[in-house]
Formats: sequence, structure tokens, C-alpha cells
Amino acid sequence: MLQNVSYNNKKQRAEIDALLGKPFTLLERLKIGGVGSPKLHVTASSKEIDALFLLDHNDNTCNVELRPKGIILRFRSLLETYALIVPYYKLTLFKGTSEAYSVHADHHKVSVSAQSEPVRLFFKKIQQQKAKNTQDYL
Repeated sequence: MLQNVSYNNKKQRAEIDALLGKPFTLLERLKIGGVGSPKLHVTASSKEIDALFLLDHNDNTCNVELRPKGIILRFRSLLETYALIVPYYKLTLFKGTSEAYSVHADHHKVSVSAQSEPVRLFFKKIQQQKAKNTQDYL
């Protein structure tokens, strides 16, 4: 689900918290080793997201936040902040041959460059959290 999260909207925040769980506590963040990704450079995206990136001439970057039941992929376009809210049961990750990871959910896709080791480690952490939190569905 792609949403504009630029403004403080309690109803929207409650909807995101219901879908992905409340943010990790400080102690949980320390145990996990952090819940935020480094800056990710977007190499390709689906039509809807690509249309937002084309509105401005800035670098196409995003970041990912881990939540107990999913991830939030955030990016900026013009002066607005958008979030792709993805529960783990809808999340599909692909490791490309050209050092890139692709995040797929429903009809949305975002491919990011994985040139650095911190990016690779963060995507490994996403895979571990997904495996840990989706075993109830099996």
C-alpha cells in the first residue's frame, strides 16, 4: 500500500500500526542491531512509484524501517514523503545478479543498489525478521 505520510495523521498512523505493529522499543532495537537501513539508491521501480520519482530531479533514494510485522520503505518526491507499507506476508525479496535487491509487494516494485556491505547485511536482517515472523502462517 503506497501512502503519502508527509503529514501527522492519527488515523493513518493507527492503520499502519495495526498492519505492521508498533515500532520496536529501544531495547528491541538494540537487540536487533538497528531497525533502519542506510541510504538506498533506487535503480528501478514500478510505474506508480517511478511517476513520483520523475516529478523532481533529485537522486532517487529511499530507506527501509523494520517493524514487527513488516517493513516501511520511505522515499521523497518534491516536498512530500511517501511510504510503501509492506507486511511480511506480502513481501518478496529478490537478489539480482548485478548487485541489486528488489522489493516486491502486490503490484509495487523497488530495486535498490547493493554495492556496500551494510546494505547487504540489512537485507539479510530483513530476511531473518521475515522468517522469524511468518513462521506462524506456515
